[in-house]
Amino acid sequence: MTVSGDLGGGGVPRSGLGADVHADAVARETRRFAALLERGDLSAPVPGCPGWTLLDLVRHTGGVQRWFAALLRAGVQEAPRTREVQLDLPEREDAYGAWLVAGAELAARAFAEVDTDGPMWTWGADPHARFWVRRMLYETLVHRTDAEAALGLPTVIDPVLAADGVDEFLVNLPYATPFAPGVARLRGRDQVLRFRADDTGQEWLVQLRSDGFGLIRATGQDADASVRGAAADLLLLLYGRLGRDAEAFRTAGDPELLDRWFDNSAF
Repeated sequence: MTVSGDLGGGGVPRSGLGADVHADAVARETRRFAALLERGDLSAPVPGCPGWTLLDLVRHTGGVQRWFAALLRAGVQEAPRTREVQLDLPEREDAYGAWLVAGAELAARAFAEVDTDGPMWTWGADPHARFWVRRMLYETLVHRTDAEAALGLPTVIDPVLAADGVDEFLVNLPYATPFAPGVARLRGRDQVLRFRADDTGQEWLVQLRSDGFGLIRATGQDADASVRGAAADLLLLLYGRLGRDAEAFRTAGDPELLDRWFDNSAF
């Protein structure tokens, strides 16, 4: 069995998707997001981001894309001291769709200008520029689904991208304590939690140790608890957009381990 989140060869994810695929998907997901704004009320509340309106969500997503693009162009080698970036917010609400697309176009130019395999500061597991392309994709994709939820629309996520997004989340979560302090409480006695995407056949095994947690690669490894479902549903579960009691999932094993994971893995 191959655990797709396992890293090797200088931090290269074993997901099978490269930076070019991630870059194309950023543009595609942004266009899908922007199209929603043509028929949406920007004052609508966003269920996945309590306290936010759809306008807040759009500004956040476009701002993050512009900041990531600035980091890439600068090729930063240490943590930046500020997140300030030129946003050029539109004056009219009906211009936010075009503004969102313009941010993705800035990002696309940054992707083309940099060596995505080059070394770069990141907060996650992969210390290369490609980290930011992949991170931008799932930031955009998940918030696109947030916008659909705000507007009462159904969500469809490509299962291959969804599985890669599950991988990206689990690979990077151990590094997220600076902005997700609950992650520091994900400890255990070598307990193993299995996530399985039934539609793609991929599995991820997370081992909780006394000194932390992370993905493991094993053959025939037993799990103390497990969650199964379609890759898209697993992605939304990990991001807190679905509850594990939803009909989309089959859970088994130690309920305390499942509680500990979902109580402390908010990203």
